Amino acid sequence: MRITQIIETPVRLRGEIANALVDFSRHTVSLVAVVSDQIRDGKPVTGVGFNSIGRFAQGGILAERMIPRVLRADPESLLDDAGRIDPALVLRCALTDEKPGGHGDRAGAAAALELACWDLNAKLADEPAYRTIAGYFGRDTVPASVPVYAAGGYYYPGDDSGAGLDRLHTEIRGYLDMGYDAVKMKIGGASMSQDLARIEAVIDVVGSGARVAVDANGRFEEAAAVEWARALSGYGLRWYEEPGDPLDFAVNAAVTADYDGAIATGENLFSVRDATNLVRYGGMRPGIDIFQMDAGLSYGLTEYARMIDMVEAHGFDRRCAFPHGGHLINLHIVVGLGLGGCESYPGVFAPFGGYAPDCVLAEGTIAPTDAPGFGLECKPDLAAVIADLVG
Repeated sequence: MRITQIIETPVRLRGEIANALVDFSRHTVSLVAVVSDQIRDGKPVTGVGFNSIGRFAQGGILAERMIPRVLRADPESLLDDAGRIDPALVLRCALTDEKPGGHGDRAGAAAALELACWDLNAKLADEPAYRTIAGYFGRDTVPASVPVYAAGGYYYPGDDSGAGLDRLHTEIRGYLDMGYDAVKMKIGGASMSQDLARIEAVIDVVGSGARVAVDANGRFEEAAAVEWARALSGYGLRWYEEPGDPLDFAVNAAVTADYDGAIATGENLFSVRDATNLVRYGGMRPGIDIFQMDAGLSYGLTEYARMIDMVEAHGFDRRCAFPHGGHLINLHIVVGLGLGGCESYPGVFAPFGGYAPDCVLAEGTIAPTDAPGFGLECKPDLAAVIADLVG
């Protein structure tokens, strides 16, 4: 058993949307294929992964550093005792000679490579990735389905023309019609009065603030973050997400000290060390607040599972984890690790966002299919990109 080839290609996200800080119209994602020497149906079994959404592709880091390290390694050094590719060993090899700290784009590059190894192992075992993940981490049972919410409510070109509320209303109604019963929307990209009107419009559609989360994407300094918390306090929202810079734990602590509702954050923390500092200094409250770290942005599932162990060691339940990302890989991770729920991008970030058509969505929960691996090839728009990559 050996890896014979590793291929990376940048894939541009489709659509013109923005949050309070970022225009995603030029964003890319690294799609990685790990090709094995195992042959099925006349073709090598190939694992596929990507680095999640919200950061750019990392082709240079992968091509110049990580892929050569893995390919020149002794193939036996990448295998576990059963002779299977060990994602943790592949990750360690990919990070050879990298200094600790500075968890930027290399965290996403490594994640794309490491996650492709999980997909490969699940395909070799002819089972869905959630079962491979559950077995690896000693979890005997997995839930049939998990809570899910639709993430949307972005800013679009022309929203300031007066048509924005009508478009937002139609978008959110569409998510309810699909079977979602909770949604997330963006704030911080317009004036407070405009954004509060947008929040009220969404609540009007879904029927309750408890079914609406708002996301500032790190937009605010402390005074504005706290002011927003006070403005939001009367809506009974599901959560107020990433009010300040993700590494400014003092801002997060100031908000949690002044806001009775849930805070959600962590998607831009790429290591267990940074997540530990959030727990130590960010004012996170067990039983209230939500952790959103994302394996696709933080060195892959190996590091992400260590994050979950860490938050549990500090008195939090793993069901407080709702990974950022809104795609099939994180759905399998949530199911396999028994986490609280999953984000979904049903209308944005194609071809990666959202789930395969055969995933069953009902009453606000969703179940992955039993397709081998992460089932990325079952998502038609993504399957076409994968076919171009692996031939």
